[in-house]
Formats: sequence, C-alpha cells, structure tokens
Amino acid sequence: MQTAKTNAQRLLEAKGIEVSIYTYDNEDGAIHGTAVADKIGLPPETVFKTLVAHSGANLYVFVIPVAEELDLKKAAKAAGEKKIEMLPLKDLLKFTGYVRGGCSPVGMKKLYPTFIDESAEIQERIAVSAGKIGLQMEVAPEELAGVVGATFCGLLK
Repeated sequence: MQTAKTNAQRLLEAKGIEVSIYTYDNEDGAIHGTAVADKIGLPPETVFKTLVAHSGANLYVFVIPVAEELDLKKAAKAAGEKKIEMLPLKDLLKFTGYVRGGCSPVGMKKLYPTFIDESAEIQERIAVSAGKIGLQMEVAPEELAGVVGATFCGLLK
C-alpha cells in the first residue's frame, strides 16, 4: 500500500486533476513497461514510459507507449534538434530527480520540453509513472500535456 504521495501526485492534485493510482509489486525486479502494464491490468497501449534524451546541454522528455520504441530522428525533429541521444542512465537522477522505472513526466527537477506520442490522444486516460517504482498514475492525456506543457507528435519507430 502507498503511504506518502509523490511530488507528481501532489502537483496534479494541486491543479485539480483527477488521478487514479495503481500500485504493483516490484520485488521480482520486472519493472519494464510491459511487465508493469500486465501487473496493473491495463492494456500496454494505455501505459506510457517516460524517456529523457539530450542534444548537448539541452534535455527533452518523451512519453511513449511501453511496448514501443522511440524513433530518435522523429524525437530530434520534434525537439528542433539535428541529433538527439538518450540521456545516460547515470545522469537520470541528477537531472530529473527520478530513477529508472520511476521516472514521471510530472515533477522533475526542471520543466524540460516534453513530447507525448500522438497515440495518447486517442486514449481516454493513460498511465504514467507516479514518480516511484511500484506506483503508476492514470490521467487524461490532455490534462497531463497541460501540466507539463507537452506537445503531441509522432515519436515511434
């Protein structure tokens, strides 16, 4: 059971956004997206992962369905960059305040330019990390985009 709310939850609730919380057991170490979707009982196309990429010193956040792969060329185009690379895992906590498997697009240390795959727009609600391994939150995609200033665009391979 969840005890304390995460920053991501608090930020959404402060804006009056309705959030459904899902907890899952991560003792088995299976924290990859499709395992999480299975554990919380939601279709993988409604569960999204948060990826952080960079071009030089510029960081960008990409939110895509868990079973899909980010197309770095499409990501670079969306971000207005020539080339973009995934942020090294060792730098994730330093820049976002989150760890792998618990990275939420909401409540990072800074508000980075954020892009959500356009497939989210056809979903009534999508689940994203609530900022902690073992915790997901479900929210309307438009409301999530509004909070983080995200743009919807095609990001998938």
